[in-house]
Amino acid sequence: MLNRRRVLKGGLVALGSLSVAPPYSARAQLKPLVKVRYNEVVRSILYAPAYVAIVKGYFEEVGIEQTLSTAYGGDKSVAALLSNSADIALIGPETAIYVQISDSSTKIPIFCGLTATDGFMLVGREKVSKFEWSMLKGKEILGFRPGSTPLLFLEAALRKNGIDPQKDVKLSNNVAVPARLGSWLAGQNQYAIFIEPDASQLELDGKGQIVASIGETVGFADYTTFMATDKYIRENPQVIQNWTNAIYKAQKWTQSAPTADVVKTLAPFFPGVSAEALIAATNRYRKLKIWKSSPAIDAKAIEKFQDILVEGKVLDPAKRVKYQDLVLTQFANAAK
Repeated sequence: MLNRRRVLKGGLVALGSLSVAPPYSARAQLKPLVKVRYNEVVRSILYAPAYVAIVKGYFEEVGIEQTLSTAYGGDKSVAALLSNSADIALIGPETAIYVQISDSSTKIPIFCGLTATDGFMLVGREKVSKFEWSMLKGKEILGFRPGSTPLLFLEAALRKNGIDPQKDVKLSNNVAVPARLGSWLAGQNQYAIFIEPDASQLELDGKGQIVASIGETVGFADYTTFMATDKYIRENPQVIQNWTNAIYKAQKWTQSAPTADVVKTLAPFFPGVSAEALIAATNRYRKLKIWKSSPAIDAKAIEKFQDILVEGKVLDPAKRVKYQDLVLTQFANAAK
């Protein structure tokens, strides 16, 4: 049976700061480490390279001491940036777009990419030999917060397979992120989208079956990115460059390391999750090429991302944001 206590435990850990000791402690300090308050939108293996950078000491190598907190919602991560309670955040590009077209005098440019597409899996309750998207018609699906990337990509996957998200299915989008797993275990909805490692743990525990990858269905479109306020970037360009350098090093390690080593590195961030689930999730994301191999963000990926926002009716076509106004390319280019 899925350990629901570990979900609560993980949430409590994530809401505070997480400190994972690097594999060494005798690093010669020429000057004090720069403290960076880092906020991730949710806790997921989707962000594996970022955890690798923490555990393997890549941030310390470039002079950064980070403290990690988890917001459980893109809106909360943006609020943390705009209220100056976080310095760098890992969120979907839609948040930077929304702020860019808002009246806010503060903007939150993207400076580094982490994931190549959506990492959510479509999970069903019944085991089927061959899944067809038409099976979803008339069914209830546990979605995500309105306007969020998980919901927008789910809707894009539905439309791509001839299903109208507003007419052909019933989407439940009002369940808070920490309560989604409990809602599913309580028997609500016939299908749901879950990120890893929850999707693999559900399958291993016989509480659901992974039937499709949303990211594979929709295709590549940069899904989660690092951003900071324009003021912070302007005042701390070397910190931003060093952060990008550390992430790039972690991306390369994650691409080449044996699965067992990746799982060992990720384990401290997922207390109570079985090793089998972590292995299955890692192998699945590798096979689907979910993790980017470079921090660079392609202009076509951002265009496709905005296509999804427009189709989801959360972005006016006339308010599409130019790539150069949204993405700062110099940091990723220098890291490469």
